[in-house]
Amino acid sequence: MSATRYTYLGPEGTFTEAALRTLPEAATRELVPMVSVPTALDAVRNGDAAAALVPIENSVEGGVTATLDELASGAPLMIYREVLLPITFALLVRPGTALSDVKTVTGHPVAQPQVRNWLRTHLPDALWESAASNADGARLVQEGRFDAAFAGEFAAATYGLEPLVTEIHDAENAETRFVLVGRPARPSAPTGADKTSVVIWLGDDHPGALLELLQEFAVRGVNLMLIQSRPTGAGIGNYCFAVDAEGHISDRRVGEALMGLKRICPKVRFLGSYPRAGVSPGDVSTLRPGTSDTEFIEAAEWLARSQDGRA
Repeated sequence: MSATRYTYLGPEGTFTEAALRTLPEAATRELVPMVSVPTALDAVRNGDAAAALVPIENSVEGGVTATLDELASGAPLMIYREVLLPITFALLVRPGTALSDVKTVTGHPVAQPQVRNWLRTHLPDALWESAASNADGARLVQEGRFDAAFAGEFAAATYGLEPLVTEIHDAENAETRFVLVGRPARPSAPTGADKTSVVIWLGDDHPGALLELLQEFAVRGVNLMLIQSRPTGAGIGNYCFAVDAEGHISDRRVGEALMGLKRICPKVRFLGSYPRAGVSPGDVSTLRPGTSDTEFIEAAEWLARSQDGRA
């Protein structure tokens, strides 16, 4: 395995690359762009890279299905950290292009809902066609196949373009969450401000089936930060659920919730416990009474004493 190589969703100039370069270790790694999320993750599975950074959630569009589906299928991988990147777009054009010259625009499909209102106001007659990534859209503009592309302003220099308009976004404070994914290993030590990700498969479809899964978290005071259904491919009505829970697998409340899920679900895939981005331990919400590690340990000791006749 190449311990010095990180892959990411390319080509050069994507928001994913910008997010990857915020990691301190990126300065000492070989950063290799890949054409898709699956190819970036397969490089990790095959041992061609130590880790891959890929988008997993957007504050406007929700979960990135390509990433969620890849993590749920194929050889297991683990999330080791996350990165939050504020997202704002620039309209990139070839030098000399005026706004009135823009008849065709491109960008990643996830970008369109984030600039739709701006397009409607400023370029109501422009035709949109999706690109593999925002940076790839910039490359297509460079080649003359489109008049403009929505991408990060930082991509302009890479593709010989100019930012005609900057700070474009329909939603204030839009951001995308990225995850650094590697091969399975022991999770990092808990920090007190952690997140645990799993994928859960329903055993059978019956009234209250999803509620049963959620109760495993609720009765132990585990806060859920994301839950998204994804089709399993086994037919209409067959779903698995990607879940992000507050806490670390070594926390008693989280560990017991996962054990409860393992008892009632045909399959549970652990995707990792890792530090939450942008959150310090002091910012974590207060635990509900009865859900701290101390209280779990005291309850277990009480049960042991009761079994031994010492209660």
